[in-house]
Amino acid sequence: MPFYLEKKKKKYSIEKKIQYKNLTIATGLINITSYGYAFVNVEEFKNKIFIPKKKTNRSIEGDLVRIKLKNKKLGKKMEGEVIKIIKRNRENFIGVLKIKSNSKYGSVIVYNKTLHVNIYIPKKKLQGYHPNEKVLVRIITWPKNLKNPLGEIIKVFGKSGEHTTEVYSLLEEYGLSDEFSKEVEKEAKKIVFKKNSDKNLRRDMRNINTFTIDPLDAKDFDDALSIRKLNSNTWEIGIHIADVSYYIKEGSLLDKEAYTRANSIYFIGKSIPMLPKILSNDLCSLHPEKDKLSFSSIFNVNSKGKILKSWFGKTIIRSNRRFTYEEVQKIIEKKRGSFHKDLYTLFSFSKIFTKNRLKNGSIYLDKVEIKIHLDEKKNPSKLYLERNNEAHRLIEEFMLLANRKISEFVSLNLDGAPSKKTYIYRIHDKPDLKKIFILKKIIEPLGYSLDLKNIKKSLNCLLNNIQGKSEQNMIENLILRSMSKAKYSTNNIGHYGLSFIYYSHFTSPIRRYSDIIAHRLLNDYLTNNNESKLKSLDFYEKQAIYCSYKERLSIDAEREFSKYIQVKYIKKFIGKEFDGIITGFTDWSVFIDLLEFQTEGMVRLCDIRGDIYTLNSNNYSIMGKKKRKIYHLGDKVKVKLLDANIEKKQIILEWLDT
Repeated sequence: MPFYLEKKKKKYSIEKKIQYKNLTIATGLINITSYGYAFVNVEEFKNKIFIPKKKTNRSIEGDLVRIKLKNKKLGKKMEGEVIKIIKRNRENFIGVLKIKSNSKYGSVIVYNKTLHVNIYIPKKKLQGYHPNEKVLVRIITWPKNLKNPLGEIIKVFGKSGEHTTEVYSLLEEYGLSDEFSKEVEKEAKKIVFKKNSDKNLRRDMRNINTFTIDPLDAKDFDDALSIRKLNSNTWEIGIHIADVSYYIKEGSLLDKEAYTRANSIYFIGKSIPMLPKILSNDLCSLHPEKDKLSFSSIFNVNSKGKILKSWFGKTIIRSNRRFTYEEVQKIIEKKRGSFHKDLYTLFSFSKIFTKNRLKNGSIYLDKVEIKIHLDEKKNPSKLYLERNNEAHRLIEEFMLLANRKISEFVSLNLDGAPSKKTYIYRIHDKPDLKKIFILKKIIEPLGYSLDLKNIKKSLNCLLNNIQGKSEQNMIENLILRSMSKAKYSTNNIGHYGLSFIYYSHFTSPIRRYSDIIAHRLLNDYLTNNNESKLKSLDFYEKQAIYCSYKERLSIDAEREFSKYIQVKYIKKFIGKEFDGIITGFTDWSVFIDLLEFQTEGMVRLCDIRGDIYTLNSNNYSIMGKKKRKIYHLGDKVKVKLLDANIEKKQIILEWLDT
């Protein structure tokens, strides 16, 4: 660095220090913890400003606040107090109404992380409302002389804890909708009744054995497989995806609505589709015995699983049959049944593809899925745990193949050089080495190890070693938490978990808008449309970022609803004893996974009888002060179910180990 630049940099640094030292008032967004104290992000400071519990001054999570700084010494922990709320992050909250006869206020108890006080409703505004109703409430004012804000009820969802109430309150909480406007529905109906199509321009594959394989309760069918033998050593395998982009024209009302939603959402007992059902469940779905428009990947494959030839383009197909995963699994196991030769051949190829993928470094994480059956009244009646079977893996492998090969086709020229064409990729960054190191430290007391020099191979070895063990679910979750989150981007960095250099989402356009983007771009390249007609790279990147954001939002909503159903189901077992695995610690509590349900409950440290336990400095073990007994993450313990709070989505346990 030239001397004058270095001198200028030092001068700037000194000016910054003087600025910090003289700064007594600052603004920033406040983050309030569940314990009441808070932190404020101030642009001028590297570290967050600590706000004591009694100094938050009626602020709410995410508010833009003005703070007064107390400790301004450099290098010291900065502390402050909120002196003004510049802008509220939100005013509407969802909670449960409680009414006491001897109080002049009703109270809406808000069970979320963004508000840590109840909202008072004056009694005169409670006519027509009932205790334990779940409501949407708006904060009207927060007088200085009141500990709680005052509000008014603007919507009632129903009785707290009921299925419909929880569905619609959660949709409201996440800003989601299960209804389409009349204009969007009208546009969808016009498409259905429109007779013209481009069938004559498509590759006709209606005479080839084709079928769909989906869950029993599936309503939309994005994908189908076809297979035929070309000669003694070559098969033609088709992966056919619903041609949604043919029907949903860019810029239309339907397109704008699909983009706004970005994906379908699946709650237990209810789905919220990205497209109107007349399209998602009917016109676009690849139903059997009907001519359907698809966007296909056709591969010629030899007996060793080597792809000899690839073709991508628009097709018309006619599925012979709709299979469920259970039906295909039985056919694979017994080697007999409808289309058993075709299905078993596809299964054999899928095993080859899986083997090659793992050999290339793909991480094989096959998480257990909690399945809950609802009775006629939408109450959970049965809970069981399910892992993917061979039928699931068959479909998964062919979808991975299509997604990878399409991405490669767009991204590479015939000579293998980068094409530099715009595309939307599904990317997955390398894991945070700090998190991997923590994972290593956690599993070592359980008898497992990780080689930090060869993380992928070591993780696969670990996943294989924990199969069938009580700590399997806990370690799988820890592995997931150590990984980066997959997302969409036009900037391709590859997919770490799958070990694919090029990977996109193409195979679920009925339920993912990202796939519609991928379809449109591929079609433009296949039809040699003038690339100048494409939008800017920035346009597609913004769409990719938005799709990633909506995906995370949907996952969070689905998980929260699933937790509600699990807690409601487990409530019937209060008083019973269970085996559990320790999955986490805080300064005040121990989190325990109930093995029978794969659902997490909590024991407060102060409630553990026989000793006084405190959290060790490593944060993943506790020790008794008297007996010096240590409990680590992954240790098996005996617990009793004390309570299951549906509103808090919290399971309280009693520690029975001594």
